[in-house]
Amino acid sequence: MFRVGLGWDIHRLVPLRPFRIGGVTIPADRGEWGHSDGDVLAHAVIDALLGAAALGDIGEFFPPEAPEWQDADSLGLLAAAYAQVRSQGWRLVNLDCLVICETPKILPWREAIRASLAETLALAPGAVMVKGKTYEGMGSVGEGLAVEAQAVALLERAGRPDDR
Repeated sequence: MFRVGLGWDIHRLVPLRPFRIGGVTIPADRGEWGHSDGDVLAHAVIDALLGAAALGDIGEFFPPEAPEWQDADSLGLLAAAYAQVRSQGWRLVNLDCLVICETPKILPWREAIRASLAETLALAPGAVMVKGKTYEGMGSVGEGLAVEAQAVALLERAGRPDDR
């Protein structure tokens, strides 16, 4: 049995914050605002995984008003969310991700991001894809005010009875 999950997130860009994508800090003038470290891609992946396993969403597991998640490492949150998914008998097959921002360009950092996500999720790097796109100057992302991420996760039932 297979399930697909879709994750999406968007964060404002503000001065004096690091720009983290998939656990990789990329040099930039501004970074993501968020209750945690603001890693928009990690958050989208969390939602994709939780959604595919029908477990809810990131806000249910890591509420933004909860003080324990203030400045939390999003890869730690991702690992915890994936542990919940695995505890329900699911295994991640592959992950396809999209990061949308005007600057910085994602391509020079893509392999590091792929490796970071693969390590966190105990996947082969070839099972993770990350692509960068822009809004070509349109909207808040296109104006450089925000960064957006999308992720699609394919889960496979790993040794548990079918629960359609």
